[in-house]
Amino acid sequence: MNICMIAPGRFPLPGSGSVEICIWAVARQLARRHNVTVICRETPGQPDREMLEGVRLIRLPADTPRLYFAWAVKTASEEPYELIQVDNRPHLMAAVKRAVPGTPVVLFLHSLTFVPATLKVAKSLREADLIAVNSLSLGSRLSGRFPSGRLPLAVVPLGADLSRFAPLPEEERRQLRREFGLPERFTVLFVGRIIPRKGLPVLMRAAAVLGRRLPVHLVIAGTGKPVYMRSLKKLAQRLRLSVSFAGGIPHADIHRIYQIADCLVCPSQQHESFGLVNVEAMASGLPVIASNNGGIREIIVSGRNGFLVDRYRESSSFARTMLALARDPERALSIGMKGRRDATEAFDWARTAGRLESLYAWLCKLQEKNK
Repeated sequence: MNICMIAPGRFPLPGSGSVEICIWAVARQLARRHNVTVICRETPGQPDREMLEGVRLIRLPADTPRLYFAWAVKTASEEPYELIQVDNRPHLMAAVKRAVPGTPVVLFLHSLTFVPATLKVAKSLREADLIAVNSLSLGSRLSGRFPSGRLPLAVVPLGADLSRFAPLPEEERRQLRREFGLPERFTVLFVGRIIPRKGLPVLMRAAAVLGRRLPVHLVIAGTGKPVYMRSLKKLAQRLRLSVSFAGGIPHADIHRIYQIADCLVCPSQQHESFGLVNVEAMASGLPVIASNNGGIREIIVSGRNGFLVDRYRESSSFARTMLALARDPERALSIGMKGRRDATEAFDWARTAGRLESLYAWLCKLQEKNK
């Protein structure tokens, strides 16, 4: 097949955001069997066009969203693609479909951020031949937001690079911890965007509560707005918290941060459509403690391959679960290894790409039949 994938114009590819990670991982998998073109924003220092790991990249001007929108529609309509996928942008998808009405067009939604309940969005969604969502939870919320028309939905869970995100032998792990300069303490990890909805203040207070029982260190990997970052650092000082702000880590290197921790905590305070960091941690053999909301509960079975926290607005709930893990290293290891097995069986990028590939083939056959 000749496939085109259109990324949002906000971030470059390859990139470190969850949407960009997904597009690039799927594109590389599909490129083993198909001709794959990825349209994305131009980036200083990178060529406008190149072949990278079997994928053709076309980088377009993106000084404004409107400029990228226009260029993406024009570029996608200039070649005879058999299928076009647009990620996370309903209006761009609809414009592409209108430009190439004879080609199946898929919208892959990763969240509800760009699908407010408006008539304009509803009209755009109706243009899609198929809407892929990364969890049942996201699909259910999308259908609830647009109840008047039945949307053509398919669930396509995300994955992880199982060769990179993998447990380390204990001696290598200790060496890596020394390289990061970590103290000999129970180490709790947060990975993600540093924004209020991710719940970092809840986690920081939980770590402070845990610190009254045993030595604990918190590692925070991610970036946020300077004002918010300053407020978190002031909170850490008030709590007298042992903490490292690791900053933004390129996704090509992020697997190393999982390999230094004793557990990952995902204290999201609002709906999470999927929660890619949880799968990456599981693949790394790291026990996961996460808020019981959204698509997270489709990944983690509490007490089996991780832990779900029901009262996730309360720091004490996270502190109790972290304390139980810290006091029982054998159970922590068992939970981590079960998470690794589940990730291997269910959350591999090859599986994600294979699911999309089947949907693409079905749509193309349907298109041929209806001609």
